[in-house]
Amino acid sequence: MIRINLLPHREEKRKARRQQFALFAAIVAVAGLAVWFIGHTIVARYVDGQEAKNAFLKEEIAVLDKEIAEIKGLREQAEALLSRKQVIESLQTNRTETVQVFNELARQMPEGLYLKGLKQTGARINLTGYAQSNARVSALMRNLEASPNLERADLVEVKAATLNNRRVSEFSLNVSVERPKTVDAGGKAKGKLPVIAGGKP
Repeated sequence: MIRINLLPHREEKRKARRQQFALFAAIVAVAGLAVWFIGHTIVARYVDGQEAKNAFLKEEIAVLDKEIAEIKGLREQAEALLSRKQVIESLQTNRTETVQVFNELARQMPEGLYLKGLKQTGARINLTGYAQSNARVSALMRNLEASPNLERADLVEVKAATLNNRRVSEFSLNVSVERPKTVDAGGKAKGKLPVIAGGKP
């Protein structure tokens, strides 16, 4: 018996193509989804890594800021200590200078002359006293000029006076303390009076 297929073959081909297209579309969709997932995962990991780096940098910057603050504090402390050291050195120098000035005046004082007053203003010293004669005053001025630690002896006044029923010369003169300039470690000039050995020559 002969059988005749009444179904159109073109319709079957269209159905097959539609099935193939649907399958291909599904494969493409799955592939696209996989590509998107992989790309999203990679980007997320990159972002997480960058955020971790940023957090690390922030922590390191905070540590550096703290160290900078500590260094600034140490620098301020060092400057304060240096200032105190300079004040102490100045006081020490002035204290030593006073002793040295008295020692030098005692060495340079000629016979027949004694002081009744001494006043120092900075490096300038005013001497007042009595002498047996004007020549004694001149000798004192020459001695002060020849001193390695005193300079610029200027006579202010000399006049006749009576002391213990004796005629003497009352004088007033100025003399300066010589302070040679020396350069310290900071490059600043400062005065320093050399050490003087005690005792008369």
